[in-house]
Amino acid sequence: MLDLRFQRLHGKTTLTTRHHVGPLTVQRPFYPEEETCHLCLLHPPGGIVGGDELIINAIIDSDCHTLITMPGASKFYRSSGAQAHLQQNLTLCNNATLEWLPQDSIFFPGAHATLHTVFHLSSSSTLLAWDLLCLGRPVIGETFSHGTLANRLEIWVDGSPLLIERLHVANGELTCVARKPWVGTMLFYPGNETQLEDIREKLTPLENYAGATLTDGLLTVRFLSDDNLRCQQVMRDIWQFMRPQLTDKSPVLPRIWLT
Repeated sequence: MLDLRFQRLHGKTTLTTRHHVGPLTVQRPFYPEEETCHLCLLHPPGGIVGGDELIINAIIDSDCHTLITMPGASKFYRSSGAQAHLQQNLTLCNNATLEWLPQDSIFFPGAHATLHTVFHLSSSSTLLAWDLLCLGRPVIGETFSHGTLANRLEIWVDGSPLLIERLHVANGELTCVARKPWVGTMLFYPGNETQLEDIREKLTPLENYAGATLTDGLLTVRFLSDDNLRCQQVMRDIWQFMRPQLTDKSPVLPRIWLT
């Protein structure tokens, strides 16, 4: 378990609570743009196996701005049947901003994984988030031929559900993702129609397997692909476009992405 809390102290966002039990931990916060806190979350270095249960709780207090990322992909290894569980609870208070930018999650053939990510927002908070799943190891020609994945994503605003989305993959049945190994989602709140149209233009490199919608201020981008590098480039392009729009700050790449 990892519990994090960010509060605004002395004019900047400060990590005031960092409590962990088990292998989940974080690096020392960075401040490449003064008051915004950049934090690198460290998953178990050996990957995640059946029977592991990881819980991440993060609270972003009022008027804070936090960017959270990871140094590398999260790997879910094959299991004889035991489930690996990852629960992520992210709470944004009034006027708080969270940029949730993890690396991809790779599910090895034979993995059994359950992921549940919940964002609790205030109507005055700001969210920029993405989620990229890799089914199998396409680089070496491995598909997610067996195993199970249950991925649930929720967005709540002022206690009301705005998005509840589920993906279930089992027994090598990949028709629900058009047999594509890469499954991506991006979330922006609050969004508008102009941003929606601009983002749709930026999805062109992903051809027919990408789309964007705007519902009650939540701008959601979804895509499927065979090409990881193309996914990464499109995601970064969209984030770099949306960041100034939502935060009035120019894009500053997390330091760990440059190593």
